[in-house]
Amino acid sequence: MPDARRMVAAPDKFRGTATAREVAAAIAAGGQRAGWECEEVPVADGGEGTLEALGGRARRARVRGPLGEPVDAEWRMRDDGAVVEMAQASGLMLAGGAEGNDPVQATTYGTGELIATALDEGARRVIVAVGGSATTDGGLGCVTALGPRRLRGVGVTVACDVELTFVEAAEAFAPQKGATPAQVALLRRRLERLAQVYERDYGIDVRSIPGSGAAGGLAGGLAALGATLVPGFDVVADALSLAERIEGAQLVVTGEGFLDAQSFDGKAVGGVVELARDAGVPVLVIVGDVYRDEIPAEDLNGLEVVSLVERFGAERARAEVAPLVEQVVADAVSRAGG
Repeated sequence: MPDARRMVAAPDKFRGTATAREVAAAIAAGGQRAGWECEEVPVADGGEGTLEALGGRARRARVRGPLGEPVDAEWRMRDDGAVVEMAQASGLMLAGGAEGNDPVQATTYGTGELIATALDEGARRVIVAVGGSATTDGGLGCVTALGPRRLRGVGVTVACDVELTFVEAAEAFAPQKGATPAQVALLRRRLERLAQVYERDYGIDVRSIPGSGAAGGLAGGLAALGATLVPGFDVVADALSLAERIEGAQLVVTGEGFLDAQSFDGKAVGGVVELARDAGVPVLVIVGDVYRDEIPAEDLNGLEVVSLVERFGAERARAEVAPLVEQVVADAVSRAGG
């Protein structure tokens, strides 16, 4: 009976060591060693990796990078619309990380160009994933590139990986993008003024919208133009019909680079666990490392959590993610009678 041995592999990326797709393939290989069928559904929370998770036909566009230099940015065209990842056009890594970034001048203009390219190619629905930004420009560059009427008749969903509001973005994330305390204060004042401009020009007070501070306020800028802000994992899960795929499975395997309290607060792993619990399906969580003392007991209740660092040591855990994940899954399902 195939349904008696079916699992769903729904991991996030192991940042810096393995993509979500690579981890999902390793989970499937481990299950198949024990005779299980496995459906691979790599996930993301609206940050980097969302393009890969949602899939579609790969396209590229030359746009303005975060510091003004041209970059070749990838985006995807799906049957139901386009997927744009702002990190491809305005990401911190494109600026050389926090050390190479200019946090005051960094712009989202290229993200606006990327969205415009998708519209020019016929997309009438666009998902914008906003994690990994170099910017705290409140989305002004993006809004300028698009123009005030460009999104009319277009459904834009912003996949937010935080719930922070617009002005809060300066203190919360600008230091991670290289901003000094004086620059943080400047950026906060700039966001406050820009929120007033958006309210004047578009009739939207972005300061009170949850998630409007994502990507240094890019989410708020897009909201001013009429976009809908949605928790990133929800966007991905809905697009992939993840809840329906979990129904009837005998095991869900998820994971990420490290597990902490934030993993259960709007992030991908917590979202997968919640869907599996709702469906009454057991969950195996495989992570690089885990901060057990930081995680509320109720979040871990009923979960089997395996840390590659704890089981195999830090060096192997970083160098051999895929084979170790495969081994953990094969051992787990064999113990369960697979």
